[in-house]
Formats: sequence, structure tokens, C-alpha cells
Amino acid sequence: MLTTTVCIALSAAGLALAFLTAYRRRFVAALRLAAFALLPVGLAMAGLVELGSEVGTAVGDWGTDLVLKPSVWSGFGVLAVAVVLYVIARVAAGRSAGDGSDPRPRKERRAAARAEREQAAAAPGASAPSLGAGRSAGAKPEGKAKSGSRQKSGSKKAGGSGGGEDFSDIEAILKKHGI
Repeated sequence: MLTTTVCIALSAAGLALAFLTAYRRRFVAALRLAAFALLPVGLAMAGLVELGSEVGTAVGDWGTDLVLKPSVWSGFGVLAVAVVLYVIARVAAGRSAGDGSDPRPRKERRAAARAEREQAAAAPGASAPSLGAGRSAGAKPEGKAKSGSRQKSGSKKAGGSGGGEDFSDIEAILKKHGI
């Protein structure tokens, strides 16, 4: 009952200040003051003031128990163990590849997956016609003297297997569009 009386008094004082501010023709500031002045009465009427006092009492009781009861400290120990186990599980999941059935190292699995994606991205049968018989034997195409130097530098990247394989999917796309 006393808290409700205090809240009403705070609201009345705030509304009086809002009225004086409005009298000075500062209406925006007066509205802002009136809004804040109505908060204490609203909180008291909604029962949130008593709830706040109960929460404060509960937090104080917990703080007292934290200092005096060993079971609270044991609870923090259990929480710490749970966090450590979760972190270990995340690290272990990051090192394995899903189900763990593939014994290859991570780099090899990624390289194999990348090669599969590149093969799926190329049009079916695009690599054989675009390379041709003359290119696979290392012959330079007619009218393109610079492409031989590209093949040499590309063969280093491709592992020495012809070099033209790097651009077969691009050539297939260009041929498909008539370029």
C-alpha cells in the first residue's frame, strides 16, 4: 500500500512538471515528461513494482546461498563440466567428416569433392570433342600461336596431363552459344 502511494506521488509531481513545461510552450518536452510521469502509476497498477521487489528478494537469497551453501558451488562445477564437454564435441565434430566412414584426410576428401563438382558442371561429352585428337598429342592448333604457351603453363597446374583440360568446360559453353 505504501509503494502505491509513493508511485502516485511521483506521478503527480511529474505531471505537475509536465504542465509547467507546457505552460512555457515547450510541448514536445512536456509530452515526454508526462509519458515518464505516468510510468510509476502504471507499474504499480500492473503489479510490477511488487514483482520487482520479489525478484530482488529472490536474487538476494540466491546470493546468500551462493556464499554459504556448497551445493550451489557444486552446481557451478556441473555447469562447467557441461560446457567443457560441449566444446570437446564441437572440436571433434570439426575434425571428422560427418559420419566418419571415410578414412582419407580432409584435404583429399575436399579435392575429390571438388573434382566431382567440376565433372558434374561440364556438359556431357564436352571434354572429348573440345580437346580433339591433335591437342591431346600436344599439337598446336592452327592460327593460335599463343595457345601453346598457355598449354605449357596450364600443364604445370593440371599435373602435366595436356593442359587443355582446364578450359574444356569453358570451350563447351562457348560452342553451345555459338561463340
